[in-house]
Amino acid sequence: MRKHLSRRDFLHTSVAAAGGVVAAESVLLGSRPAEASRLRVPASDRVRFGMIGVGMQGSGLLATALAIGTECVAAADLYDGRHTLAKEIAGDASLPTTRRYQDLLERKDIDCVIVAVPDHHHRQIVVDAVSAGKDVYCEKPMSHTVSDGMEMVAAVRKYDRIVQVGSQRVSSALCAKANELYRDGAIGEVSMVELSLGRNTPTGAWQYPPPPDLSPQTLDWDAWLGSAPRIPFNPLHFARWRCWKEYGTGAAGDLMVHLISGMLYTLGWNEPPRSAQSLGGIVRWKDGRNMPDLHAVLFDYHGVPVFVRLGLGTETPEVARFMGPNGILEATSQALAHSPQVGEDRSPSYYAYGFPSKMREEYFEKWHAEHDPEPGSEPVDGVTTYHGPHWDDDTAHVWGFFEAVKTRERVAQDAVFGNHAAIACHMANESYFRQAPVRWDEASRSVKS
Repeated sequence: MRKHLSRRDFLHTSVAAAGGVVAAESVLLGSRPAEASRLRVPASDRVRFGMIGVGMQGSGLLATALAIGTECVAAADLYDGRHTLAKEIAGDASLPTTRRYQDLLERKDIDCVIVAVPDHHHRQIVVDAVSAGKDVYCEKPMSHTVSDGMEMVAAVRKYDRIVQVGSQRVSSALCAKANELYRDGAIGEVSMVELSLGRNTPTGAWQYPPPPDLSPQTLDWDAWLGSAPRIPFNPLHFARWRCWKEYGTGAAGDLMVHLISGMLYTLGWNEPPRSAQSLGGIVRWKDGRNMPDLHAVLFDYHGVPVFVRLGLGTETPEVARFMGPNGILEATSQALAHSPQVGEDRSPSYYAYGFPSKMREEYFEKWHAEHDPEPGSEPVDGVTTYHGPHWDDDTAHVWGFFEAVKTRERVAQDAVFGNHAAIACHMANESYFRQAPVRWDEASRSVKS
């Protein structure tokens, strides 16, 4: 008679008890597309662009755009120090610079603009740009408020311009592979999603050092405030604008929007959530900010629960986990793991340990006779891991935008897609500030309690 394990041993060794074998496979993905990193465009085919905002993100986008062979015609920023920075990045001391972004929109030799400014400026600049006939690459999140996003989408449609929203991972090889695997049924119909990201440094919590020469003389403070309430010049608000809802969208708009965008792309969804419920607060960075540094949200996407955890007080890996009856897809910044599951018992049910001994032994014998595989045909449980370039590399996303400017083909994250991702972030923030669940009302295109 077969010797049986205790219930505890059974739980710990079920795969081995069934004669299963665990195998792992590793696959290296190339860049998407490869041309984005290895080809420079001939001068005659180059797209000519204007750069609006040359700060932390804008300076990187400017360098990336130039590296793939485009031409920067002019740059705009409200802080004069970034005029110098733009010239340095372009390697051209004669590059025209201005405080007025409108100067770039008036130029006929500019095909498109890259917009990397605080969230509360996105709507006005994008609407002005598309109405001036310019295509736009706009940093994420697309909008500062739900109503801003609706106005932006309407303007893009009215003037038939291309807008790419800058959540770059949707152009990555890892997201493309995740979408392919999901469409091919790798995990079945998704039943739940978990998204998480954590930081634990002052810089990670946006406590950026203001430029030493920042002053009302080197910065157009009134223009920087824009639609925000009038306050005296404050260098911390300029450098750390993400900390305040008057200018930014907090952890939701800075971090969650990447996670949500990647999720929507992977699953082939293009919609706002039905509802959102938030918990969180200012737990660690009590520096005068009004945006939470801990934010946990439960979304409902047409019945699928999506849980998001953001924190600025504990470092944790960035993970997107998609779960279904056939297994799990787990994405991190440079890898995608597919762990299939058969959803079947590999050993007799441990519930039988509640049977009298004779009944239990008969059950075990019958189960093994009916289910044990023939020697040599034991099931193999394989985990396949795909490795690729970091999914936050801007290159493929920027390259895709410039290609669309030339070909008029669709971009990876257009205004409708970008707006849907932004709405999720706005709903998360609305739930936090209202201290109540919120829902999306499609009829009024607004957030309701």
